[in-house]
Amino acid sequence: MATGQPGSGTDGPAGSGGSMVRRILLGSQLRRLRESRGVTREAAGYSIRASESKISRMELGRVSFKARDVADLLTLYGVTDAAEREALLGLAKEANVAGWWHSFGDVLPGWFQTYVGLEGAASYIRAYEVQFVHGLLQTEGYVHAVVTRGQPNASAEEVDKRVALRMERQKLLVAERGPDVHIVLDEAALHRPYGDAEVMRGQLKHLAEVSEHPRLTLQVMPFSFGGHAGESGAFTMLRFPESDLPDVVYLEQLTSALYLDKAEDVAHYRRVMDRLHKDSLSPAESRDLVTKILQEA
Repeated sequence: MATGQPGSGTDGPAGSGGSMVRRILLGSQLRRLRESRGVTREAAGYSIRASESKISRMELGRVSFKARDVADLLTLYGVTDAAEREALLGLAKEANVAGWWHSFGDVLPGWFQTYVGLEGAASYIRAYEVQFVHGLLQTEGYVHAVVTRGQPNASAEEVDKRVALRMERQKLLVAERGPDVHIVLDEAALHRPYGDAEVMRGQLKHLAEVSEHPRLTLQVMPFSFGGHAGESGAFTMLRFPESDLPDVVYLEQLTSALYLDKAEDVAHYRRVMDRLHKDSLSPAESRDLVTKILQEA
């Protein structure tokens, strides 16, 4: 659901995910190098005075990289070519650049920081949402209602900061080099109220308007279809311009998230998403349904 709250490179969201992508790229390259030499994670960890789990986190791009650690691992893996070493060490330096979202670290769970970085680096975002209007399409009033419902004990300052974070993410939609976005909303999300009637009318009006955006495809899975392929719940798929980086499936949970990049897992979710695209209302029909619900609100 990409909300980043329980229950629910360059500056700016359009390019600041680059450091996250570089971190994942470097991690995957280090994993390939280690496996090609037959080195265990335990042995790799020992070589840099770290644990096996630290190597695992590095290879998944979940932690920052120390130049000394990368250099020592490259030596262990037999990488002696100066140009190759320089390229990978340069990648490590670039991977450690803090993204714009780090200023929201006090209200942003660590596991969601990864998602925000990946979202900002993606060239194509596909998502299915059930409970909420998708975060990239929410109005400020709707965001405020979602945050206060999910965080009833949050201070006014914390609520405002969470709302600001959500609105900052939405700049992706108007960024010059922003991603293509294809979102399927279950019809339930259009009827379930967050905030008062005015907030919901504003949200529905915004959906109808933003659905005209050239890089956004919005579809609705109607109640009338009955059971459908998205039975397992909300999920997001992210594709990146770098050919070395696999697609990632993001699954948000109450206090954590899963990031799936194994080919067989991604392929399964891709088939489900393709079915959702096929079985949902067309973009024009979806816009008509949103407008109809708005008129009745």
